[in-house]
Amino acid sequence: MQITDILTQMGGLKSIAQELGVSETQAASGADALIPAILGGLKKQTQTQAQASGAAGLAGLLGQLGGSGLLDDVLSSRPTNISRGNDVLGQLFGSKDVSRAVAQNAASQSQLSPDLLKKMLPILAMLVTGLMAKNEGANPQSSPLGDGLGQLLGGVFGNNQATGKATGGLAAMLDRNGDGNALDDVMHMAGKLMR
Repeated sequence: MQITDILTQMGGLKSIAQELGVSETQAASGADALIPAILGGLKKQTQTQAQASGAAGLAGLLGQLGGSGLLDDVLSSRPTNISRGNDVLGQLFGSKDVSRAVAQNAASQSQLSPDLLKKMLPILAMLVTGLMAKNEGANPQSSPLGDGLGQLLGGVFGNNQATGKATGGLAAMLDRNGDGNALDDVMHMAGKLMR
């Protein structure tokens, strides 16, 4: 199961489609193209925090970014507070230039306009971060997401608990130079696009 499938089941892609006035198919296409960069940013920030302060890893980062409340914000009937998503992106990517480059790169993969993807990116960042935070706090036995999401994200973050093997998952697809950090490759792409 892909993260986009989980977000569809939860109503996240429907929320994005309604918010931006696009079809759910377009929202799914954009999500597929944008999620690897979001996960790469989460992975990089988790590693950076752990090296800097020995902080509580992914769970600590997710809490700092807004926790499961981010997911609730997007799924509520009220308009999404986009500034919260922009704050998440600021933490993950460090600059608006990287966010623009991520959207530009995703446009080439999804056939959607970069402008639409730029609008989608903060909402999707909130959904992914909030979903991960909700999963971190849930008992996998009682959570409908539980094991499936845990295994999927374990693969992305390099530790697949189901097999006990280290895997690269989506982050490895972005990690073009094989250094274990996908975000530097995204930033390199950003540099090329800005020239």
